[in-house]
Amino acid sequence: MIKTSDEITALEKTVTKSNELIQKSRFSLSLQQQKIILYLISSITPYDEDFKLYEFSIQQFCKVCGIDFGHYAELKAQIKNIADKSIWIQLPNGKETLLRWIEKPYINERDGVIQIKLDQDMKPFLLQLKENFTSYELIWTLYFRSKYSIRLYELVKSIHFHELEEYQREFSLEELRRLLDAERYERWVHFRQRVLDPAVHEINGYSDKVVTWQPIKRGRSIERIRFTITAKDSLEVLQLRDKISRELGYDEQLTLWD
Repeated sequence: MIKTSDEITALEKTVTKSNELIQKSRFSLSLQQQKIILYLISSITPYDEDFKLYEFSIQQFCKVCGIDFGHYAELKAQIKNIADKSIWIQLPNGKETLLRWIEKPYINERDGVIQIKLDQDMKPFLLQLKENFTSYELIWTLYFRSKYSIRLYELVKSIHFHELEEYQREFSLEELRRLLDAERYERWVHFRQRVLDPAVHEINGYSDKVVTWQPIKRGRSIERIRFTITAKDSLEVLQLRDKISRELGYDEQLTLWD
């Protein structure tokens, strides 16, 4: 079956963020809320000089973001939660400030359309980026089931930009907890079982990267984590894209003929 134009767009969209937003921000969003934000960001084009009122089919929006279609109460609740939440970010001068994700949402249940505008204060981190930014295909986050997978994947992409080279990077355990919004897991065994292992497993299974890690100890305590990152070869990436497309059901939709 031929995919609809909306579905092709969803599979081919690209997310572009400044590295500051990825590496120096602190926020707490659920898996669905992160997917909503990524879908919004993926609608920005390199030619946009200002945020638009981005418009989506509610059905497609819910499908991409993992929300049951028809449950408008859930959709509205997720949008409201995002609009009510702020994000701490460290500025180049060392100061930290609060930003909001969403400026204004509109939902038209009769027409089946949702419109959302991102907050103006996010412009330096999302618009007209020329350096120190990270881009990746939205499809690599669509199958993730852990909110920590998205956070770790973005971090991996932001530090591994030479695709043909293996790269290693160490993070203190405290810093990694903060970056992944997992500070609640103070015990190493809980952090590993509920955050690190599931995120690495999903990244290796459903993205274009391969990640391994090893603990670095001081005495008997885990002090740092060393990540080794490589890129999958082009054939494996193509096969994986097709697998994700099939498992998400995009190849079973009714067609929109020209």
